[in-house]
Amino acid sequence: MGFEKFLFYVFAIVLIFAAVRVITVRNSVHAALFLVLAFFNSAALWMLLQAEFLAITLVLVYVGAVMVLFLFVVMMLDINLAPLREGFIKYLPVGAAVGLIIVVEMGLVEVHSRLFAAEQYHLIQQPAGYSNTKVLGEALYTVYVYPFEIAAVILLVAIIAAIALTMRKRPETTKYQDPAQQVLVKRGDRIRLVKMPAEKKL
Repeated sequence: MGFEKFLFYVFAIVLIFAAVRVITVRNSVHAALFLVLAFFNSAALWMLLQAEFLAITLVLVYVGAVMVLFLFVVMMLDINLAPLREGFIKYLPVGAAVGLIIVVEMGLVEVHSRLFAAEQYHLIQQPAGYSNTKVLGEALYTVYVYPFEIAAVILLVAIIAAIALTMRKRPETTKYQDPAQQVLVKRGDRIRLVKMPAEKKL
């Protein structure tokens, strides 16, 4: 078994483990950390397939977006952040373990690139000027255009469902706008001219 196949099995096993932990842990912070680990290993698998654009997109967009989305959900659910700040030490072991796994995997890739450089060229060599981003776009919007649109609709439904589930009616704090009334408003409804007597000079 070559070193590249060994890397594939390492990334795949860690990816499966992280994905299982995302749906089995009870703590939402731990689930987010394991999800970051799963995305990182998915990006590593894309790198092994020479799909650098997908790999860097997965790391930059999804890993960053996951943390922003997590904070957004915390704010929407009105979770008290004081216990989260106080329990920082409680989350430190899981965060450190995730970071250590990522560092070890990056070290394995570096060892492969330095010690086994001759084995890197057994894949199909592409001509000069080849862009996997262009090939991906052509395949995505021609061959797989219908699955792509279906996935977009499913994501839209998921967004609407998430908003509907987290939205709470609070008449005392929530202000609602009626666009029809805003369009029909007149100047007299917004501005009131008040006549005041002139001030007398002393």
